[in-house]
Amino acid sequence: MPYEAPTHTVERSLRATTGAKIVAGIDEVGRGAWAGPVTVCAAVTGLRRAPEGLTDSKLLTPKRRTELAAVLHGWVTCHALGHASPEEIDALGMTAALRTAAVRALDALPVVPDAVILDGKHDYLGGPWRVRTVIKGDLSCVSVAAASVLAKVRRDAMMAELGGNAAEYAPFAFGDNAGYPSPVHRVALEEWGPTPHHRLSWAYLDALPRWRHLKKTRVPAPPGAPEDGVQLGLDF
Repeated sequence: MPYEAPTHTVERSLRATTGAKIVAGIDEVGRGAWAGPVTVCAAVTGLRRAPEGLTDSKLLTPKRRTELAAVLHGWVTCHALGHASPEEIDALGMTAALRTAAVRALDALPVVPDAVILDGKHDYLGGPWRVRTVIKGDLSCVSVAAASVLAKVRRDAMMAELGGNAAEYAPFAFGDNAGYPSPVHRVALEEWGPTPHHRLSWAYLDALPRWRHLKKTRVPAPPGAPEDGVQLGLDF
């Protein structure tokens, strides 16, 4: 599929306008899943030429994502991942859970970024970081695209491992759907109910009369933020 390669335009702009020397790109995966954590990657890439084929992880095949992630591990200046568990998502709401995961990723970096590029429209991170939000940043910004691929590959691997380690999770096919909505996943939920790795404040439980009593009260999202619990399965 033809695509326009991401550039360092935003990274260079932040350097020029704010004096930021270290810029981290941030992207998340797992926001719209029914099961598993939400995972955030913070990647610092400098201004070197990006590896061939780098783009938003959603545009890459699983095989190509895995190959590219292996290259990125040795190419990025540094990167780190942070996760927020299903329990934390239920307790905090998605917006706060995203911030929790992002803070964990940033705190795990061996450097302190002077500025952060956050994929999307909404700044779920806030201070003390200097944040620049960029819609479709995973398509246009090198550091965010790198974070997108690294986050997706790592979370997919976590979900595949989860599905392969316990026989009782086999019907959910986590290795195929990574915890996202799918016909197989829905059938398994109807038959077996949610596992300890499912989000119990999510709207999917409304359509499962046998298990609806397990639903937890969801924390409302702040005005203008994406509503928690909706099916935002765009990062399959």
